[in-house]
Amino acid sequence: MTHLLLAATVTPSEQNLSREAGRETAMAKDILGEAGLHFDELNKLRVLDPEVTQQTIELKEECKDFVDKIGQFQKIVGGLIELVDQLAKEAENEKMKAIGARNLLKSIAKQREAQQQQLQALIAEKKMQLERSNVTQLQRILQNAADPLHILFQTFTVS
Repeated sequence: MTHLLLAATVTPSEQNLSREAGRETAMAKDILGEAGLHFDELNKLRVLDPEVTQQTIELKEECKDFVDKIGQFQKIVGGLIELVDQLAKEAENEKMKAIGARNLLKSIAKQREAQQQQLQALIAEKKMQLERSNVTQLQRILQNAADPLHILFQTFTVS
């Protein structure tokens, strides 16, 4: 406890010396400040003003935050670009499928049209055959009916 009292007790002459040393230090700091040299909080000599140094540190931290945010933004945009590219590829594939289906339908329609024409030609041919067959049968029936009539007619005319 006596040590504390001794350290805490300062004589007036020591106080004057301390004040003078403080003034001299302040004057030295002012002179050095005018020359562009400054003392930091650890009493190290610096070229930059402590306020400028603090602003530089803050700016550096803000820049780091900005760079981090830009990196995150680039990742998001990159993911979005990949998604859009994938959707574009899928849309292109669907478009090609639709074009293929449309072409297939056109091809089927043309095939059906050709088949319909073939069937109509076959129907026309069968109708012609039927008419020829009907005419031939009618001629046979008439001839078969004419033969007995002819015989009958000859029998009546001879008698």
